[in-house]
Amino acid sequence: MSVTTLAAANAYALQAKEISEAAKVAGGVPPAAEGGFSSALENVVNGLSETSRAADQQMQMQAMGQGNIVDVVTSVAEAELTVQTIVAVRDRVLSAYQEILRMPI
Repeated sequence: MSVTTLAAANAYALQAKEISEAAKVAGGVPPAAEGGFSSALENVVNGLSETSRAADQQMQMQAMGQGNIVDVVTSVAEAELTVQTIVAVRDRVLSAYQEILRMPI
């Protein structure tokens, strides 16, 4: 059986449409598709503030003798990972911006 490129592309488009419709029914459009890069970046920044607050709260509970050290370490590690992700994205955005500035007009 031979599959042509056009048939494969049509099958892929049909599957993509079905997945998109299923996502809309299941809970709405995925956040990245709603607002693009800016909303995805906003979600990451909001996630950073949430993980930072959780880490601070865990540290305060541990200082009062009510927390678990494992929870403190886990929440601090999550906050650190989020910061590293934001820094990596920032670096890539700045690199792309600098590359655009170097393009000849």
